[in-house]
Amino acid sequence: MKSLLEQYRTQIVPELRKQFGFTNNLQVPRVTKVTLNSGTGKALVNEKLLEVVVNTLTRISGQRPIRTKARQSISAFKIREGLVVGVAVTLRGKRMYHFLEKLINIALPRVRDFQGIDPKSVDPSGNLTIGFKEHTVFPEIRSDEVESIHGLQVIITTSAKTKAEGLALLTAMGIPFKKNQA
Repeated sequence: MKSLLEQYRTQIVPELRKQFGFTNNLQVPRVTKVTLNSGTGKALVNEKLLEVVVNTLTRISGQRPIRTKARQSISAFKIREGLVVGVAVTLRGKRMYHFLEKLINIALPRVRDFQGIDPKSVDPSGNLTIGFKEHTVFPEIRSDEVESIHGLQVIITTSAKTKAEGLALLTAMGIPFKKNQA
C-alpha cells in the first residue's frame, strides 16, 4: 500500500491537473499544514486537566503542543489576560502526512454514527475543519487510561484557491464526504 505522500505525487497530482486544466504541477493544490486545537476552559477550575490535554495532544500528534493564552480579560467567563485557555499543535511535512493517513484510515471510521463529513465544512479557500467531541477515536489513546474526555478540532489547510479545488483535493486524498441527498 502506497503512503499518502506517494499517492499524492503519482495519482492525485495528474488527476487534478487534468480536471482543472493546470499547466504546471506547482499549480495543483496541496495540503500545507494540519493544526490540532483543544480548548481548556475547564482547566480554570481543575489545573490537572491542562496537563491531561497537553499529554493527549502530544500522543496523538507526536509533537509537543504550545499553550495558547487569552489576549484579553473576559469577566463573564472568569478569564484574565495571559491565562492559558487552550493548546495547539501544527504539523507539517512527513508528520502531517502520517497524521492524515491515521485520521482517514483509523480515526474517522471509529467515530460513532459517522455518516461522512459535510462538504459545507470546507471554507471558500478550500480548507477543512473537523471537530471531534471525544479524543478517544485516535489509536494512541487507550480507553482504559482516559481520566477525562475532551474534544479537539482538526484544521486541514490547503493551498487551493477555490472551494471546488480544495474539495477535489481532499476527496482524492480519501477524506469521506457525505453524498448529496436529493
